[in-house]
Amino acid sequence: MVVSLSDPDDSLFERMPVALWEEDFSALKALFDGWRAVGVQDLKLHLQTNPDDVRRCAHSIKIKRVNQRALDMLGAASEEELKAHLSVIIRDDALLPYTRELLQIWDGQTNFTTTTMNYRLDGTRIDIRVNGSIQPDEQDSWSRVIVAIEDVSAQEDARRALLASEAEARALFNDSPVSIWLEDFSLIKARLDELRGRGIVDFRTFIDVHPDFVEMCMRDIHVLDVNQHTLALFGAPDKASLLKRIGEVFRDEMRGFFAGQLAALWEGRLHHEREVVNYRLDGELLNLILQFSVMPGRERDWSKVLISLTDITARKKAEAYLEYLGKHDVLTGLYNRSYYMDELNRLERRGPFPVAVILFDLNGMKLVNDEYGHGAGDAMLRRVGEILEQVVEEPDCAARIGGDEFVILLPGKSSADTKAVLSDLARVTALNNQFHSHATPIVFSVGTATCTVGEKMETAIQRADLAMYENKRAFYLTSPDFDRRS
Repeated sequence: MVVSLSDPDDSLFERMPVALWEEDFSALKALFDGWRAVGVQDLKLHLQTNPDDVRRCAHSIKIKRVNQRALDMLGAASEEELKAHLSVIIRDDALLPYTRELLQIWDGQTNFTTTTMNYRLDGTRIDIRVNGSIQPDEQDSWSRVIVAIEDVSAQEDARRALLASEAEARALFNDSPVSIWLEDFSLIKARLDELRGRGIVDFRTFIDVHPDFVEMCMRDIHVLDVNQHTLALFGAPDKASLLKRIGEVFRDEMRGFFAGQLAALWEGRLHHEREVVNYRLDGELLNLILQFSVMPGRERDWSKVLISLTDITARKKAEAYLEYLGKHDVLTGLYNRSYYMDELNRLERRGPFPVAVILFDLNGMKLVNDEYGHGAGDAMLRRVGEILEQVVEEPDCAARIGGDEFVILLPGKSSADTKAVLSDLARVTALNNQFHSHATPIVFSVGTATCTVGEKMETAIQRADLAMYENKRAFYLTSPDFDRRS
């Protein structure tokens, strides 16, 4: 609001429903004229270089009169009391906004406006909007300037609260300890709506028949923003680098997970959670829990979607390792006895038959433990694991079922197949002994049997066990240097 008053009776000045000040800016004009005379052209730069000159400008202005509304606003009983306490009302923190007013006047504007702060005499801060006008009849001298002041504390408090809320929300986004993505799914929403318009009802069957639809939807995702934890999680130096290489993040297994996510959206689940797989930019696989939420007010178009990703890679690795320990022998890396028993039961129920069985144990194991220690014995067992890893491939099964006892199960294999595996076992064992020529050679006692349809697996195991001990007895008869108890 620009004010121009010329009522000589002062009645209009007093009746105005806003706080009014009549001021004399002639001393300010003299300051400006002096600075221009010495070559000052950029007042902003001058005041930045000479900050005390802002205070000189403020002190140069003389108050000629104020109306009652101004006294009430500032809590002053009289004009004399107000003038006596100007240092309380206008403090240093008002000088920076005051500079904006000075720049407007320096540029030749006779009407100026700014937002700043004053203080009531009781110390209460108030935000004010200042609107001033150099009166037309005094524009050569600036000796009469009318300034209207409006209390805008409520508006400014609301504005500051909004800014604080936005800053807090931004801080929560940027500093969250989980990866957060702000994305636009509006193109995906349009694609799903178009499918419904075409009469598609069974969405899962549709994407099974049209896997390219999933690919198109993946490309339709528009990433609006990511937080700092996201950059750290995916090994990206900055947002631009991550978004440029987004195809390296969402690939391979992610297509299947994303198809499930599309199905959830098709079913109207705008808030859901699932485990997914992504990749770091260095290629490392990440196991993640994805929480998906269409933001409030965006349900009609999905133009803003909030996605959080919690890294559970370490947990999944731990679970996988525990599962591995439950099925494997730690020393040799082969399956353990527990897995072997489960596999026997499975084969007995489902086959395929015939199932060939090779039972064997190490000869001379006790002698090695007694003479060289259990460390040397463990080394031999690890060598057996190395040998069987090379000889046996899935779906065949090699397991350590006792101290130095091992078994190979060959589902769907005949006795002829068994001979081929035994030949490979002998060949690889010989190579291993040659490589470890400084150590005790590995020598097996072996027994075999074949379980046919209708026969119990345990019966075949017993036959193989008897054959193995016959082989062991024959070995010790021809090798008297070995301890028979080994």
